[in-house]
Amino acid sequence: MPQQAAIAVHAYDSDANLDGRTDDEQEHQEPPQSKSQSRTSKIRSFRIRTVSTFVLIGSFLGFIWSGHVPLMLMIFCIQFAMVRELFRLAQKAQQEYAIEAEQRQGRRGLRKAKLGSSQQWYFFGVAAFWMYLRFVKNQLVVEITSSAKLAHLFGWVMRRHSLLAYSLYTAGFVTFVLRLQKRMYMYQFGQYAWTHMILLVVFIPSSFFVSNIFDGLMWFLLPCSLVIINDIGAYLFGICFGHRKLIQLSPKKTWEGFIGGCITTVVASWYLAGFMSRFKWMTCPRTDLSVYSWLDCEPDDLYKQTRYSLYEIEDAFPQPIPDYLDYWRQNGLGMQHISPWLTSIGQFSFTARPMQFHAVVLAAFASIIAPFGGFFASGFKRGFKIKDFGDSIPGHGGMTDRMDCQIVMATFSYLYFNNYVARETLAVGGVLTSMLQLRPDEQLELFSKLANILAGDELLPEEFVHDITETIKARADALSSRSCNASL
Repeated sequence: MPQQAAIAVHAYDSDANLDGRTDDEQEHQEPPQSKSQSRTSKIRSFRIRTVSTFVLIGSFLGFIWSGHVPLMLMIFCIQFAMVRELFRLAQKAQQEYAIEAEQRQGRRGLRKAKLGSSQQWYFFGVAAFWMYLRFVKNQLVVEITSSAKLAHLFGWVMRRHSLLAYSLYTAGFVTFVLRLQKRMYMYQFGQYAWTHMILLVVFIPSSFFVSNIFDGLMWFLLPCSLVIINDIGAYLFGICFGHRKLIQLSPKKTWEGFIGGCITTVVASWYLAGFMSRFKWMTCPRTDLSVYSWLDCEPDDLYKQTRYSLYEIEDAFPQPIPDYLDYWRQNGLGMQHISPWLTSIGQFSFTARPMQFHAVVLAAFASIIAPFGGFFASGFKRGFKIKDFGDSIPGHGGMTDRMDCQIVMATFSYLYFNNYVARETLAVGGVLTSMLQLRPDEQLELFSKLANILAGDELLPEEFVHDITETIKARADALSSRSCNASL
């Protein structure tokens, strides 16, 4: 729902009508104004939108230039704004129960029973601790192991991260149960349910973009851009050719705009992926948490130019697409069985990057499925009879209004990358994370053997390795004796 790029193009949002208003804005119009007042208001609104759009575009480009960690912080700020807007909406949704509870218990009783904003934000903090540390664990291990003090302070947290997150959540859960009061159960459980729904539907899915960032900026920037391109394409095609309504939730959405946006997104994805694949800043994964540090890596084959023939193109797509095409061809429906001249066409070859084929799959999802995130948000707003989720962005409404489709796209791009693209590769952070799971005596044994390997490769002097080996042996004996005494 990252994000500031999606915010920046709200002026071209496909929910917008010809007069610049969304469907929800039309339902909640203010009383009629004179022509001069209406014109002045529209000009003022256009100026505010234009200024904020350029500010947001510049800010987003600045975050991309700054690197992975600033982008991660940007995502967190956007999530914070979205959750704040929805927490306020939850209070409005519970207003009826709040009045009833106040009549039964009085203001003091209501305040005592209420799942206050502090507890709501506590659950938000626990969710952030669990999700973010889960995604940057390998990078964080690289940083804390650069210092013995940091490794001593945070080593246990890294080993027991999931258990610690669960313990923190359990503490909040127990606190909620202890605050339950008679004749106020509906109100209290309503607040509890709203808090968890917001975190599960909005915060957790949007957090998947954090993982995408460290896998390569391209896996964050490309999905976001495709959602924006689809919005613009659907808007333009809808204005020029739209006649048939697409969905009742958004009467101004048309089939022509939907199909035109799909075609525009797929075509744009091919060239945009080819362009981004040229830059190491976009394709190299970040293995630490350094800021303003340039990346240099050997480009993966995914981003290199490869020659394909039409017969081989199926292998560039993820499964099960190649299997379906192979079955189609083996059953006499392939091009070579139709006519000789089609066979010659099938031998035509061209050059492309494998990433471009993956981009087409992302584009198909961004144009067919991701818009339903916007439909969902539109129906939600209609149910509460509100125009926007908030007013976080001048001239654009709330942050949630701009991020609805991006939430759906974040989850898909994360799952797609980890299921079809990611390869099992070794990195320092991953090895250190695995090492932290070993017992202390096993860690010492590993360190001793690694020192011998480095000495064998003449990367460490033998005298240094001998001293290390003796020290490790003495420390291992001490640990062994301590363990025996503890068992007695």
